[in-house]
Amino acid sequence: MFLSRVCCLRGVIRNRNLLMPGVSVPKSRVISSVIRFPPLAQQHPVGQQTQDGFQIADENIQKYLENIRLEYYSLKVSDQLNKQDIKRLALLSHVVEMYEQRRIIMDNLNSLQEMNSEKDEDMLQLMKEEKEAYTNILTKLDGEIMDGILLMDDEEDFNSLILEVVAGVGGQEAMLFTREIFDMYCGFIDHKGWEIEVIETEDTELGGIRHASIVVHGRDAYRYLKFEAGVHRVQRVPSTEKSARIHTSTATVSVIPRPDEFKIELKDKDLKIETKRASGAGGQHVNTTDSAVRIVHIPSGVAVECQTERSQGKNKEIAKQKLLAKLTQQELESKFNATQSMKKSQVGSSLRNEKIRTYNYNQDRITDHRIDGGTTHNLKAFLEGGPQLEDMIAKLQTMHRQKQLMDIINSTIEAK
Repeated sequence: MFLSRVCCLRGVIRNRNLLMPGVSVPKSRVISSVIRFPPLAQQHPVGQQTQDGFQIADENIQKYLENIRLEYYSLKVSDQLNKQDIKRLALLSHVVEMYEQRRIIMDNLNSLQEMNSEKDEDMLQLMKEEKEAYTNILTKLDGEIMDGILLMDDEEDFNSLILEVVAGVGGQEAMLFTREIFDMYCGFIDHKGWEIEVIETEDTELGGIRHASIVVHGRDAYRYLKFEAGVHRVQRVPSTEKSARIHTSTATVSVIPRPDEFKIELKDKDLKIETKRASGAGGQHVNTTDSAVRIVHIPSGVAVECQTERSQGKNKEIAKQKLLAKLTQQELESKFNATQSMKKSQVGSSLRNEKIRTYNYNQDRITDHRIDGGTTHNLKAFLEGGPQLEDMIAKLQTMHRQKQLMDIINSTIEAK
């Protein structure tokens, strides 16, 4: 009798079929995924994922999880999936799989609860051990599910974007800070293994930057960098300051998504190409040949120049690339701003346009004003654009997803 109950207890996971009719999943996958969880002492704390009412046990979170579970299996059994459906299916799969595991564990705990009247001491001890094991696994699963749904972004993503940094108020000091911000993003892009395509940089004699634009290519690039758009503020004593006064300067960052299929064609009839002699440093070559090139895009009035090469042909090719990038940026900004205005009027936005982050050199502090507890230290490491910046962006992603979820949940409740 004792052994039969033990087998029955342990057989709940193996025999339970929680999937929709007609849909099956390899049971060994579920079982092995469950039993490989590390001991509770090795698990990361889940308190951050369950703050502000975000708990798996919450009725509204349960409804949300059940909805995406049904959506997942509806897509899974469909014979006609478009590109967007396939992307959505992949987005839901990890969270739904963990949620299925949680349902199995909850059923097992309920089965144990029903056996409370058991009198056999050995059986009671076994039930106690089983309950403790299931509870530990459940704690782990709840943390994993919250991580999953808070980081699951169902907004349209782009693997290419235009990132622009522009010096704001503060004169030369603002331009020097803009250089540091630009270098930080170049470091982050290198950290993520993405690629950079330089559109334009306007340097200053002191080593600062007035303006710089680059194209970033990389998986999930926009998903990360979109949170960097806004005004970045620096507070420090400039190197040119004699009275040791702290100055406040700013740099503005814009992040414009670029769809993969988006393309602008340059037509020769729309271009006015002029040549002239190069100016500036260059030795005997300067002012001896008409190597500098200026191209004007007649429909838009956008003009670019290039005199970096000695060959007029090379300068013309570079100028065309710069013009194409500028026109692309202009068109994308127009589309993006219209989209953002529409979206903001519908669901609001968690991204502020002014003073999103402060870099305080005197206190060796970075504070992101959009999140609670958004302060960290070690400016030197942060400005390298490595793990510290990625950690800050991860917090912003979580905050953004929390707001999205609350909007979804509230709209669902209001609709009913």
